[in-house]
Amino acid sequence: MSDLSGKSAIVTGGLSGMGLAIATALTKAGADVSVGSRSVAGRDDARYADELKLIREAGQKVHAASLDVTDQASVDAFVTGARTAIGPIDMLVNAAGMTSEHPVCGHDDALWNAILDTNLTGAFRMMRAVLPAMIDNGFGRIVNIGSTAASVGWADNPAYCASKAGLLGLTRCVALEGAAHGVTCVMVSPTWVETDLMRRDVQEIVNREGNTRTVDQAMADIAAENPQKRIIQTEEIADLVTYLCSDAARGLTMENLQVTGGALW
Repeated sequence: MSDLSGKSAIVTGGLSGMGLAIATALTKAGADVSVGSRSVAGRDDARYADELKLIREAGQKVHAASLDVTDQASVDAFVTGARTAIGPIDMLVNAAGMTSEHPVCGHDDALWNAILDTNLTGAFRMMRAVLPAMIDNGFGRIVNIGSTAASVGWADNPAYCASKAGLLGLTRCVALEGAAHGVTCVMVSPTWVETDLMRRDVQEIVNREGNTRTVDQAMADIAAENPQKRIIQTEEIADLVTYLCSDAARGLTMENLQVTGGALW
C-alpha cells in the first residue's frame, strides 16, 4: 500500500460514494485528510457521524467542514480552515459532482448551469485555491474524478458529458502548469460505479422506461453488459487515487485513467 505519512489531502464530496472511499483510503495510507461536503451542514445527522467515523478509524487527523464548490466564498473558507486544521495541502481530490438526465431538446438552463458549475467550475475553483502553494512547495498531487462520459456521449445526459469533457481539458492544462514544480494532475474516469448516486441514476432510467423492471434488475443488467460481468466498486477507485497521490506516481500526469472493466461507457 502507498505510504502517504506526513502528507495532507483535501477530498471534496468526501462523505458519500467515491469521495468517502477515497478519503478513507488516504487516511489509512497515513495522510491527514480534510473532507468537504454540503452534507456536513447536517452535523447532527447520524449518517454523517457514521461516515466520518469510517474516515477516522486509521487515527490520522481528520477535518470536516461544509463546502459548496459552486460558491467561491465557501471554497475560500473551507481551504483556509483545512490549512489551519491539517497544515499545507499536498493533495487535492475533486470528487464532488452531480448529474441529472435530460435530453438536449428542452434542456433547462438552470439545470445545465448547476451541473457545469459543480462538476467543472467547482473543480477549477478548488485547483485555483491550492495550486499556487503546491507550486511554491515543489510538490502536489491533484486527482480529478471524471467519467467515461468525457469520451463517450450519452443522449440523455449532455450537461454531464460536457462537464466531464471540460474537466479533462482543464486537467491537462493544470498538469502542464504544475509539471516543472513537482505537481501532477490526472483524471480518473470510471464507468458505472456502485454508489447511491448510481442507484439514483438507474432509478431515473427505470422511471423513463415505464418501470418495466426494478432498479435491482437494471443494476444486474448493467453488470451483465460489462465485459467483466460486474460493477466497478468504490474501493477500486480509492486504491488507484491513493497510488496516484504517492511518490511512486510522480511520472503520471496529464493522463485520463479509465476504470471500465472493458466497457465503453
